[in-house]
Amino acid sequence: MSVSSGLSGRYAKALYELAKEKKILSKIVDDFMKLKELTEVSDSLSNLIVSPAISKSDKQNSILKILNQAQAQKLTTKFFGTLAKNGRLILFNEVIDNFLSQVSRINGEVKAEVISSFALDQVQQKKVVSAISEATGVKKIILSTSVDESLIGGLIVKIGSKMIDNSLKTKLNRLEIAMRGTN
Repeated sequence: MSVSSGLSGRYAKALYELAKEKKILSKIVDDFMKLKELTEVSDSLSNLIVSPAISKSDKQNSILKILNQAQAQKLTTKFFGTLAKNGRLILFNEVIDNFLSQVSRINGEVKAEVISSFALDQVQQKKVVSAISEATGVKKIILSTSVDESLIGGLIVKIGSKMIDNSLKTKLNRLEIAMRGTN
């Protein structure tokens, strides 16, 4: 484990305990989901987080403004303000990921990523969730989907560090390798 992941894990755990104690855990999760989305679409926020050229106080003032405009919980605002004040805003995304993972784990949820050659409709997603639930024995599956047309057909399912690749592309690649070996 790297120093930063250990540190971000400790920050996430401390925030989790505070949010649970104040009975606002679900509100903090909502804040974090919005912030995660915001970092994915906002280059200026991403630059603010990682830029060594911006002073601690400027980072702190900026992040506090952003969180106040986003109407984040006071605890979320104070937490990230403190992170910026301590020069640890670089851990922003890691803390969010650690926190959300911790909440999911405690709630007995498993995150599964499914990559398919076409967008899955609601019925297909429910079937995938059902199959994953049956295979893992976990009732709560948080599904994220994406499309990779190069797969031709089939699915790639990632659950934690495990990956099941049942795509037509991979099957064809394996067949090609096997056929080369017969010459």
